[in-house]
Amino acid sequence: MDIMTAKETVITAGKRLVESGLIARTWGNVSCRVDDNSFVITPSGRSYETLTPDEIVLVKIDDLSYDGDVKPSSEKGIHAQAYKLRPEINFVIHTHQMNASAISFLGSDINCVPAESRDIIGSDIPVASYGLPGTGKLKKGVTEALERSNSKAAIMAHHGAVCLGVDYEDAFKVASELEKVCEGYLKNTFYNAMGKTAQTVEEIADYFAAINVRQEEYAQYDPYTSEREGETMNMYDEDGNVTRINLLTGENISGGDYPETMELHREVYRRRKDVNSVIHSKKPEIVAVSKIGKTMKPLLDDFAQLIGITVRGAEYDPGNTVKSAKKVVRKLRGRNAVLLSGNGALCAAGDKSDAEAVEMVLEKGARAQISADLIGGAKAINPVEALLMRVVYKTKYSKQKK
Repeated sequence: MDIMTAKETVITAGKRLVESGLIARTWGNVSCRVDDNSFVITPSGRSYETLTPDEIVLVKIDDLSYDGDVKPSSEKGIHAQAYKLRPEINFVIHTHQMNASAISFLGSDINCVPAESRDIIGSDIPVASYGLPGTGKLKKGVTEALERSNSKAAIMAHHGAVCLGVDYEDAFKVASELEKVCEGYLKNTFYNAMGKTAQTVEEIADYFAAINVRQEEYAQYDPYTSEREGETMNMYDEDGNVTRINLLTGENISGGDYPETMELHREVYRRRKDVNSVIHSKKPEIVAVSKIGKTMKPLLDDFAQLIGITVRGAEYDPGNTVKSAKKVVRKLRGRNAVLLSGNGALCAAGDKSDAEAVEMVLEKGARAQISADLIGGAKAINPVEALLMRVVYKTKYSKQKK
């Protein structure tokens, strides 16, 4: 394939990854083989939506060398190994897809791929041993996984997945089928653990919350998203109606009733100058975990990077707004999410796009938490490694996202 066609295909694939929800922000990477000696790959830390051909990097398979000032993805070594080991493979995507990530803490390979999926993926799915992002240890783990299996997909422990294809469309077909297989694995695990059949993962979350909830009822309140606009806070209900609040005085500028969570959002902006957007998420998995009362620990790399080394919970009381709002926001300190007992979570970030990414990663982390509790024996990422990833992300990669 000529270099320009390969670059354009990689750009198309990168945009599709974001649109499909297989990745968030600049995570994940895409490459396309050019010939027996080289491939092109997405750059490190740049937004997929605005990539240009000049930013797609040509890399040598044998020694990972490249020309120019644009730095290729830190996972280029994994892509090179895939091309070395699989001569028939011409396209590789590394994803952070929901279901594959949610079971990525497994200590053993998946050897129960359904018959209808084997022609697409293979008869098994290897699980690569853990390594920090961009390290030789991660590359070694994925290499060993690909060597012991003929599968077109490998799960990366606590991280995501790598999907191989003979071309662009085949790689995405593998990624899509991997999600179906991993969802089926979750449902089968639920049936074996609980003796009940679930049609969706959301049903698993609902049942999980019902049998583990700390108390029978929590005060319920409507979720709002909000954005800081100078000294004003705009709060949006689920229908898009806006309430404008003066952050300094708490006055409802737009008139009408005050949202029950007004003081909660206002306290976030008062205490966190780095936050300009807040999403109150009530995704089923997040609500389920919020009912249990557990402090969430990072089972996934991107959780540690984007959210923090833990996510704590606190109860917000609409009848005691100021005091309980301060209690909740204290639990948000140093983090980008806080669980609201029985009511999901607040996802906070510098802008709306980042807040949406926090929500996506928290939803995936909650699904992983539920999966871990069902399967049993899962260990979170080492706290020192989680802290290291958090610091590196905040000081380096978060500044490269735009």
